[in-house]
Amino acid sequence: MSTDGVSRRGLLHAAGSGLVVAGAASALPLASGGAAWAAPDTDRRAESATAGLTTRNPLVAQRADPFVTRPVRGMYYLTGSVPEYDRIVVRGASTLDGLASARERTVWRRPAAGRMGGYIWAPELHHIDGRWYIYFAAGDSDNPFRIRTYVLESAEPDPRTAAGWVLRGQLTTAWDTFTLDATTFAHRGVRYLLWAQSEPGIATNSNLYIAAMSSPLAIQGDPVRIAVPTLNWEVQGFRVNEGPAVLIRNGRVFVTFSASATDARYCVGLLTADENADLLDARSWTKSAQPVFATNENTRRYGPGHNSFTVAEDGETDVLVYHARDYRDITGDPLFDPNRHTRVQRLYWNTDGTPSFGVPVGDGGPVLRFSPLDAPDAVVRHFGYLLRVEGGVREVADSQFRLVPGFTGPGRVAVQSVNFPDRYARLDGTVLRIDPYEDTDAYAVAASFVQVPGLADRRAVSLRLADDADTYVTHDGNGRLTVGRPGDRRADRERATFRIN
Repeated sequence: MSTDGVSRRGLLHAAGSGLVVAGAASALPLASGGAAWAAPDTDRRAESATAGLTTRNPLVAQRADPFVTRPVRGMYYLTGSVPEYDRIVVRGASTLDGLASARERTVWRRPAAGRMGGYIWAPELHHIDGRWYIYFAAGDSDNPFRIRTYVLESAEPDPRTAAGWVLRGQLTTAWDTFTLDATTFAHRGVRYLLWAQSEPGIATNSNLYIAAMSSPLAIQGDPVRIAVPTLNWEVQGFRVNEGPAVLIRNGRVFVTFSASATDARYCVGLLTADENADLLDARSWTKSAQPVFATNENTRRYGPGHNSFTVAEDGETDVLVYHARDYRDITGDPLFDPNRHTRVQRLYWNTDGTPSFGVPVGDGGPVLRFSPLDAPDAVVRHFGYLLRVEGGVREVADSQFRLVPGFTGPGRVAVQSVNFPDRYARLDGTVLRIDPYEDTDAYAVAASFVQVPGLADRRAVSLRLADDADTYVTHDGNGRLTVGRPGDRRADRERATFRIN
């Protein structure tokens, strides 16, 4: 069955594959050789709402353990593990999206034999006091799993300049044991090192440790153990806490870390300390009872983890950088499966100041949240598949959507759920639900809208029914998303106007 000569199934396939997204600046090709059509100009509001945050998925293929710097002199830099585990690479761009196509340069290769001649894992790139440092893990040629942490230093302004890098040697800790995933941060005038290590006498693969640093090349004092894998989700396959990453916000120091084996069981946990606490006191840290970021079958993202944090080009929007696979089943050792891809998505914040990670999102265009003009602190979310307006939503994925081409032809949009990507907003009587896609005329009409400038604020958006030019998506006094004819009353028009964030 078709509408305007274009199969709705083809439209759905094109949207799901990332070939068609709202906000495109030019005519976009449909799947299966269909005709091209130009997205409405108003759809560009979806793009501008997430300006500065790339929606490429993945951002870079086959780069595990990704680390993206905050902008330094207007440039982002990315490094990560390569599938061959034999070198350290860096790429740079003035935008996050630009990292996808930026030339990648090898800045260091492992020696042919001896120390550091084994596996090269998880490099991190840090700019400290005008110099660049790369912290990385390396094994030996005769024992590639004899992993220790080493440091490279460069005085060059551009970390992609290979000639500037000088090996400064091993970063020593209290024990000469399996050591990896070092990161560093400064807080209240003190620089700290965080890392993962196997401690003698503790039957785990790796725990998390923190110590103050006397310089970017050395720690001082005794290391403090702040996390040991004991919970069920931390001990799947291996007993692992690794890959720490630091974000200081809202009066707290947050440390994400990864746990369990590197297959679909890999996941992210969270440690939290008060910003005024003694970070070198293990009692200052509290571990999340459950993972905060994990495999999601609906979005087909498996084993998300080993993350870092950066900011979007606005300098304010926090961005989660991580790797994940797009399939569950792996042949052989997951460590040697090359398809852990670098991905990025926005990090949200709960009203209590804690981070809200949502789910690892699937393919598609900008991920959006909608706030009605008359309730700017609330968002549209689904609960029991019913759409409603609600404040203080902690399940951020329930409030994330994409605008994709509608099912009744050019100039229409559909609202796709992010955490249930097979479901779209659909009018059911007088309320809106998110329901699974159906290849029927009735579903196509009920799930297609026209996006127009906001009725009460042209910088925002309103959604009009595709088959009724006077009826718009709005919300009632009980928070239910419904439809109505706003008329001239300011309050009614505000309820039918949504800011995108």
